[in-house]
Amino acid sequence: MRQVVLDTETTGLELEEGHRVIEIGCVEIVNRRLTGNDYRQYLCPDREIDAGAQNVHGIDNEFLADKPRFEEVAGDFLEYISGAELIIHNAAFDVGFLDFELKRLKGKKTKLGDLCAIRDTLTMARERHPGQRNSLDALCKRYEIDNSRREVHGALLDAQLLAEVFLAMTGGQATLSLSSGPAADSDGGPEPIDRDGLRLTVRVANTDELESHENFLSMLESASGGNCRWRSL
Repeated sequence: MRQVVLDTETTGLELEEGHRVIEIGCVEIVNRRLTGNDYRQYLCPDREIDAGAQNVHGIDNEFLADKPRFEEVAGDFLEYISGAELIIHNAAFDVGFLDFELKRLKGKKTKLGDLCAIRDTLTMARERHPGQRNSLDALCKRYEIDNSRREVHGALLDAQLLAEVFLAMTGGQATLSLSSGPAADSDGGPEPIDRDGLRLTVRVANTDELESHENFLSMLESASGGNCRWRSL
């Protein structure tokens, strides 16, 4: 299963005002494993960046002056994401801007939704944590993910953080290494478990996840007339 966590930065917030994508950042996940095959592309927008947007991401027109335009890199970008499930936080925003860029291309028109399934982590978070803040920063705090590097927004950095959030939201990440030798526990986390030469580091469920699991078991117990096998183990 191949998934691509995607984020963008733009010249401003409103498509109707002709704002453009200036950075695309993608992180690849295959079978719930971060592969390191990431994608990052800065783009020349051929328009000024709003001051408010520049304050958010710190990218200016001078930096983008020698960067390619979207049409020059569209082929590589579409090849990278094609067939994957896209994981996006507030997907309507990023998809809207990228579809706008695709619409400007010459030749056959396409949309992201024609190439990929799209999953919105903001919708997922609102379902799991109703009534709570579900920004990327709030989710990083809730799932104990270090976002101290995020002094300004950046498409690749935000995609990397969102990838960790997504894996935590959907059950935690199992990290595999083919090395059977000892490994230092550099981040203070649990010691890896060795199984036939594969080293597994298993993430322990947090309080929110345990509560959700308990609620699900209660639902099963009610639906089965008190015959929830999981609780009898």
